[in-house]
Amino acid sequence: MTIRRFAGAALVALGMGMAAQADDLPPPGDAEAGKALFARYCTACHGEDADGDGPMRPVLVIGPTDLRRLAVENDGVFPLRRVIWRIDGRDPVLSHGSMMPVYGEVFGAGPPETLRAATGQPIMTTEPMADLVAYLRGLQVRQP
Repeated sequence: MTIRRFAGAALVALGMGMAAQADDLPPPGDAEAGKALFARYCTACHGEDADGDGPMRPVLVIGPTDLRRLAVENDGVFPLRRVIWRIDGRDPVLSHGSMMPVYGEVFGAGPPETLRAATGQPIMTTEPMADLVAYLRGLQVRQP
């Protein structure tokens, strides 16, 4: 084997190893920190169990989403971009005749973080949003 072929094969093997390691890494975000954020900002509408049955539900024209079923209702794929955009206000949703509480100021502050959608598309956000998303991903049910 010539030096060129050996070097080329070594680079390919190294690249494959690095890609495999990157795929094995857990997504960014601290689910425990996300749980605390959820308790503070989301339970009034979505409930302590994220089932959409919070104490504000009766006064809302459109009931809060059961956040445990986001992936199930999206063909098994967690809708990362939609979740981030709903929370930060880029994809508004009406709840009681006006926009859902938008926490762009809360979740838009903090160290930057890059999350990846199922398609591999990078989504720039912040550490608090990554934490909340990590918590919500952990709540997903598997059955329809």
